[in-house]
Amino acid sequence: ALWDRSPCLPHLIKMARAAAKHLIERYYHQLTEGCGNEACTNEACGSSPGFQRMDNNAAAIKALELYKNNAKLCDPHPSKKGASSAFPENSAKGAHNFSACSNGKMNHKDLPPTREDFRDLNYLTEEKVYEILSLCSETEDYSPLIRVIGRVFSSAESLVQSFRKAKQHTKEELKSLQAKDEDKDEDEKETASGSSTAMEVEPEASASSGDGPSHGENNVQKLGPVEVSVDIDAVRRVYERLLSNEKIEAAFLNALVYLSPNVECDLTYHSVYAADPNYLNVFIIVMENSNLHSPEYLEIALPQFCKAMSKLPLPALAKLARLWSQYGADQIRRLVETFQQLITYTVISNEFSSDNLVNEDDGVVAATKCLKIVYYANVLGGDLDTDHNEDDDDEPIPESSELTLQELLGEERRNKKGPRVDPLETELGIRASDCRKPLITFEDFINEPLNEVLEMDKDYTFFKVETESKFSFMTCPFILNAVTKNLGLYYDNRIRMYSERRITALYSLVQGQQLNPYLRLKVRRDHIIDDALVRLEMIAMENPADLKKQLYVEFEGEQGVDEGGVSKEFFQLVVEEIFNPDIGMFTYDERTKLFWFNPSSFENEGQFTLIGIVLGLAIYNNCILDVHFPMVVYRKLMGKKGTFRDLADSHPVLYQSLKDLLEYEGNVEDDMMITFQISQTDLFGNPLMYDLKEGGDKIPVTNENRKDFVALYAEYMLNKSVEKQFKAFRRGFHMVTNESPLKYLFRPEEIELLICGSRNLDFQALEDSTEYDGGYNKDSRIIKDFWETVHSFGQEQKRLFLQFTTGTDRAPVGGLGKLKMIIAKNGPDSDRLPTSHTCFNVLLLPEYSTIEKLRERLLKAITYAKGFGML
Repeated sequence: ALWDRSPCLPHLIKMARAAAKHLIERYYHQLTEGCGNEACTNEACGSSPGFQRMDNNAAAIKALELYKNNAKLCDPHPSKKGASSAFPENSAKGAHNFSACSNGKMNHKDLPPTREDFRDLNYLTEEKVYEILSLCSETEDYSPLIRVIGRVFSSAESLVQSFRKAKQHTKEELKSLQAKDEDKDEDEKETASGSSTAMEVEPEASASSGDGPSHGENNVQKLGPVEVSVDIDAVRRVYERLLSNEKIEAAFLNALVYLSPNVECDLTYHSVYAADPNYLNVFIIVMENSNLHSPEYLEIALPQFCKAMSKLPLPALAKLARLWSQYGADQIRRLVETFQQLITYTVISNEFSSDNLVNEDDGVVAATKCLKIVYYANVLGGDLDTDHNEDDDDEPIPESSELTLQELLGEERRNKKGPRVDPLETELGIRASDCRKPLITFEDFINEPLNEVLEMDKDYTFFKVETESKFSFMTCPFILNAVTKNLGLYYDNRIRMYSERRITALYSLVQGQQLNPYLRLKVRRDHIIDDALVRLEMIAMENPADLKKQLYVEFEGEQGVDEGGVSKEFFQLVVEEIFNPDIGMFTYDERTKLFWFNPSSFENEGQFTLIGIVLGLAIYNNCILDVHFPMVVYRKLMGKKGTFRDLADSHPVLYQSLKDLLEYEGNVEDDMMITFQISQTDLFGNPLMYDLKEGGDKIPVTNENRKDFVALYAEYMLNKSVEKQFKAFRRGFHMVTNESPLKYLFRPEEIELLICGSRNLDFQALEDSTEYDGGYNKDSRIIKDFWETVHSFGQEQKRLFLQFTTGTDRAPVGGLGKLKMIIAKNGPDSDRLPTSHTCFNVLLLPEYSTIEKLRERLLKAITYAKGFGML
């Protein structure tokens, strides 16, 4: 049946429309069930012998057409038992029957109902659903239940009152659909009598629904119970019983189509959530429908409902996220799949391009906004660490004393205090980096089809402009893969470099002095650290904004022009020098192959600031570094302190020892005889004693205080012992990235990928993406010999080849397939070695006569390549 409850219309119009609906519903019943007269001659009646059956949607459209044409309407045949009950009245307050007669062709007089049709039922409970279902099963006629579901599930007012976990209200209260104040009074009475309308989502509920182990118990302690007035378990049981019936399932689908526009209207124009927070029940109940991701919903019903949900105010979104965070992994995965199905279906069903942007598709945008609620629920429901945050007490990064271009033009500098923060994140009081382990993986939220059609240059523009009319997927970075986010960061960096060049040009015009539009570093290979340190320190003190100019490196005595390749080698040499164990800035663990800050380093803070600047400049200039830090370093860069679990990665032997201590079943004090004083060794192997607590050498570690001991030990090793070194390092990093959306877009593990590139070297992907020039193509003999040779290389030789060709031995974000290497012909067969333009990933390859000669020449080139010369 058709429903269109519109609370915005005046009463008289509603009455007239109710009469029209009544007639349309009779036409619909006539088409789907017929009048009951087997000899009926009405071609638009299901009982007519020549009538062709149609599905519910087609019948609904045909019913509207018949109504417009004032077509003949059959009277129910006496043999059709209970036929009159098929014509429901669609008013929450029990409207009267209407009769209409236009031209003598119609007789609209209803017969008295032969059995209860539940037309006065304006809300549902689990018990009432089962009662109606039982009556329908006896007669094998489910139309009464279908009409009740259609009426209740198409009305926000009715849904809000349904499936309440509360004592029964009076009939008068239900008919009036009490206002917010009456709800409050009722809640207070129930609280006083010891029964609450609040539903506390318990861990057991999640387990009973097949969600597996849940983190809910911990989250209740941290977040407090989320109170809603709907009995979610009852809703789940009702759906489970009813969704197996196809006709009843269609009723849910049709009801959602008519519910969504009115809910969107309510939220957009009437502030219904502010008037009654129980309005959230509508979304809680509908989202428990486990069939929402099925094809029938994806065309109209789900997109419209997502649009309505995206209109919820911020406090409602936060409450929904907190509630869903206590559901458990299986339920979260179901919610994610629901919205992902809609996004994927829409993307593959349309042809998006630069002229038809996916950003302008309301369904995709709304589903992405809804997915954000689930994303934060996934974070909240996971393993949270909200306490261990790095102190934000660093000295402010000095700003240039000179005016910026925007200030010269009378404009305020945008994002002066750094990148934006998501409003929902602020409302919930958490960050994605607070989550150690989410309920389901972060990768489940990435939608690859969307990433493929997203025009990132346009999306970045919308991100920077921040207008309500244009949506940017960069505001929902969880749905983007690392390659797409890296492209957004690349645009941000390049535009900032371009802005700095414009500012420099303006100064040159205004002040009449020649300023350098680039960050120029002239260094000697044998003194690269000293030269780079002195220059970068001067820039950092005098005008740190210059660090945001495009880097231009020149090696003294060499002719290489820096189009990117010289910078790559500069970074490589700086990293090799700084991480040299002989310098003593970092310690190296042979087992983990990772570096860590040396707490007893003799180097001053400026050296650590330099390596921070180098990391920042590498990201800013899109270069990959061969650095090997444990993940805790990137977590600390994102504002989180190291904790005990981080030791597993950075100090695995110590971690295992402390873990054994925590799990020891004997008497720790008697058997181990350790105290709160620990011993470290300095650079020369001398022991250094440190008290984890005041007078720690006199405090024994016991079974009762061993957790405290472990936490303090980890705090010392990862934070306190390297505090000076790390603060200088972080300060240098932030000098370059403080205004970048880096922290907003990337999680710690993605920062590592951004700096270090991928460790996985897929040379088949490199071959597939390589282009050819100068007369070569993929079928050329020399090219086939070349790839056969390269694929036969060992891992170290492959790294040398990458270093020779691209300037780095690591794969970029997204793998070697994103490298876009070019192999160009460099003359006929000769004894010349292959050469390369690392700035552009171009390999110049002579047409060697044999594969043996190719292999010998190529190996010599990649083994002894160093420095730059003019070709």
